[in-house]
Amino acid sequence: MRALITPHVFAGTVRSPASKSHTVRRLLMAAFTREVSEIRYPLDSLDARSCLAVCRALGAAAEEYRSADTQNPNPPDARGNRLVCWTLRGTGGSSAFAAPPSPASSGLPLLDVGNSGTTLFLALAFAALGSGPVGFTGDEQIRRRSAAPLLDALSGLGVRVSSAPGGCAPITLQGPWKGGRVRLPCPTSQYLSALLLAAPLAPAGTLTEIEVPLLNERPYVELTLSYLDAQGIPYEAAADFSQFRIPGGAVYKPMNGPVPGDFSSAAFPACAGAISGGTLTLLGLERDDPQGDKAFFDMLARMGCEVSWEKSAPPAVPGAAGPPEWRLTLSRKGPLTGGEFDLNATPDLLPAMAVTAAFARGKTALVNVAHARIKETDRIAVMAEELGKRGIKTEERPDGLIIHGAGDRPGPAIRGGAADGHGDHRIVMALAAAALGASGPLEIKDAESAAVTYPGFLELLDAGISD
Repeated sequence: MRALITPHVFAGTVRSPASKSHTVRRLLMAAFTREVSEIRYPLDSLDARSCLAVCRALGAAAEEYRSADTQNPNPPDARGNRLVCWTLRGTGGSSAFAAPPSPASSGLPLLDVGNSGTTLFLALAFAALGSGPVGFTGDEQIRRRSAAPLLDALSGLGVRVSSAPGGCAPITLQGPWKGGRVRLPCPTSQYLSALLLAAPLAPAGTLTEIEVPLLNERPYVELTLSYLDAQGIPYEAAADFSQFRIPGGAVYKPMNGPVPGDFSSAAFPACAGAISGGTLTLLGLERDDPQGDKAFFDMLARMGCEVSWEKSAPPAVPGAAGPPEWRLTLSRKGPLTGGEFDLNATPDLLPAMAVTAAFARGKTALVNVAHARIKETDRIAVMAEELGKRGIKTEERPDGLIIHGAGDRPGPAIRGGAADGHGDHRIVMALAAAALGASGPLEIKDAESAAVTYPGFLELLDAGISD
């Protein structure tokens, strides 16, 4: 699919879609409860539906409810109805969990995670709680993403593991989880989050100890621990997250309530506003949410944007309207300016920061983010390539990217023309935002990838869609 975007000012009010990080965690935790969970306003995207399919394959019964609520940021179906809620009846906890039935043709259950790396890594650990073999696969990008450190750790906990070379899918594993002490370097935080979420469900008397010599993306681990805290799950953690001790024998309580908005997704309409000069108000985000990508708005403020939070007043008449909510407003009166930004905790921001930097004055250095090379694509190399096509000088570093902004040039900072989304949702959305300030229309190849995390984003920018 190709998206054609014409330069224009992007402004108005946008409700952020629900967080993928929250949605996937809630789905997998709900799949291992002993009761029914009601997950309200989850993210309705390709990644989230891949996770839901895995939960069903692992034994959870799930139903969905839809309505015609136009304030709901989820995409409408053919009848105009949008996803409101997923209900999941869990497997009964790890003690009741068994491997899903094997297809008659293969003899091994093979769970397809699509393009969702978060689902793959977290579900591997949950599936390791069972006693039967379970296989995992995914799309071409997933089959290039290594789970080797996580698989080594699971093996050290007594789980039988096999994989394609490099620890890539297809992956087969078989419990039980016996506990023990393992060493887990984490170029991606998802390895650690996987063990932290699954370890409490190991048999009573089991103790899982984790040594973490390397940890990137710390805020996502803080997000995971916030779920354990909310569940009352006991654990011990070193202040620097270098050591963890988690006893087994716990059972998760139902995962009820609305899913918070996604700061990772909100970054893209925000950079579209910053690039085009429009005033934008974002709804659905919680100011105190532990999501690390909330830092994007501090970065935009450092680059010259005005960013403000305001909470709406409660309704004068009880029941007359919804509860108070935060409004995040972004505007820009002067030029954007470059700077140096450490993205170690927030690697998913690299594409959005890179295109924003292209419109800034001076040089911008995105540093300490080597793990951006092991996402759906090598995002450092891809952004350097695509910005180069648009006339922007960049310098690749092993752990980052330097962008020489064109904000001092007369006229549009970048050229229009043809761009390649490389099958990566964040690359597509970053290029789409950049198109708003281009010299002419920009056509983006592989644009369908945006639906992995943000269905409707291209339509939000009035993109023309073609096959």
